[in-house]
Amino acid sequence: MELSLIAALSKNNVIGKNNDLPWHLPNDMKYFMQTTKGHCVLMGRKNYESLPEKFRPLPNRTNILVTRQANFHAPGCEVFNTIEKGIAYAKDIGETELFIIGGAEIYSATLPLADTLYLTEINAIIDGDTFFPKVDKTKWKETSRQVNNRDDKHKFDFDFVVYEKIR
Repeated sequence: MELSLIAALSKNNVIGKNNDLPWHLPNDMKYFMQTTKGHCVLMGRKNYESLPEKFRPLPNRTNILVTRQANFHAPGCEVFNTIEKGIAYAKDIGETELFIIGGAEIYSATLPLADTLYLTEINAIIDGDTFFPKVDKTKWKETSRQVNNRDDKHKFDFDFVVYEKIR
């Protein structure tokens, strides 16, 4: 099973502020939905709680939630107390590509295990309080880049970039 991280981040690695996204990029949301559809997505409890209620659980995906809280219940989600158990569950049900969707602690813990990074690189310095871990680009090869210029619906220029781990 391939392990992939998917995230949108600013030039200063911001991924969130006050448990929310500090930007509005509709095409990024569409990209996220299309890329992860039909797959397992693994997330932390805080990330899950940051999702608008109408999107919980994320539709057309197997939602795997990791939390240290005993007896935490999230309707429609598979809940585990370790990342390893969540990954093992995805493997056990025959997932081919598990998407890690955050937050910061989950990204930091899984980056060393990742095979692929799907990063929406936002061409701006943005204020935030939650950060994506630093990626050592010498260990990753860029395999695709799709440029998106700002417009009336998108305040910033951004690129959809895929990186594969160098083996």
